[in-house]
Amino acid sequence: MRRGTLTRRGPPDNRPRTSLRGFFAALLLSTLLATPSAAAEWTPSAYAGASTIELRTVAAGEGEHWFPVWVVVIDDQVYVRLGPRAAGRIEKNQAAPYVGVRILGQQLERVRAEPAPDYAERVAKAMAAKYWSDLIVHHFSHPLTLRLVPEPGGDELHH
Repeated sequence: MRRGTLTRRGPPDNRPRTSLRGFFAALLLSTLLATPSAAAEWTPSAYAGASTIELRTVAAGEGEHWFPVWVVVIDDQVYVRLGPRAAGRIEKNQAAPYVGVRILGQQLERVRAEPAPDYAERVAKAMAAKYWSDLIVHHFSHPLTLRLVPEPGGDELHH
């Protein structure tokens, strides 16, 4: 009887063994990576509880600038109220009428910023109801109230 007939000949096999769990994890990961990511959805009802929304404008010689503002949702529409400085950024925005928006971990590249002077009073009342510090802030000038409307095809999602 020869010795070692039941053992493997040659160099030892140092390759890692793939478990069934590892195989399925790799399969799931490759499936997720191959699936196109869903576009960000404009969901005003979800934004009602958000404290702030960030807007992006682009100014000559300055590039893009992000700034936070308070946000309210009225009749399933998103509104912001801007002070003089933020209103000036909107007026000088080279991407007008579009702004970038960041809210609740999503970033939308093209959102139309529509002046909504007819909603200024309703937005002011909604801000007062939502933010306790509006007790002081409402005394300051807010020359611009905007309705934010997503641009079809501008809903690229970034995290």
